[in-house]
Amino acid sequence: MSKTVIYSAQAPEPIGPYSQAIQAGNTLYVSGQIAIDSTSGQLVSGTIAEETHQVMKNLEAVLSAAGMGFNNVAKCSIFLKDMNSFAEVNTVYGEYFTSNPPARETVEVSRLPKDVRVEISCIAVK
Repeated sequence: MSKTVIYSAQAPEPIGPYSQAIQAGNTLYVSGQIAIDSTSGQLVSGTIAEETHQVMKNLEAVLSAAGMGFNNVAKCSIFLKDMNSFAEVNTVYGEYFTSNPPARETVEVSRLPKDVRVEISCIAVK
């Protein structure tokens, strides 16, 4: 099976030795996205909702680079710095998955890259 690196200039550059996404066959594995604005390279600060919207925009850009969209997403993993943010993150997340939402887990972690409050990764299928 072949493996293809997927890259979008509309999503932030990786901050380590990894790809934004890898497509293996019909399956796309999207690396965890945080709230970095790809234009400025800066973290989006503000509310957890604003941060989550940026994360979702970054995921959307990577999915689009692979010719996919949120309707192709089979599974998401959400990492939160504080589980008390769950309701706000969940509300924003729900705006992007309006029907047939993917499988998912949400976990609280002690720390995330660049000390952000939310990181989301996903797996999508063509």
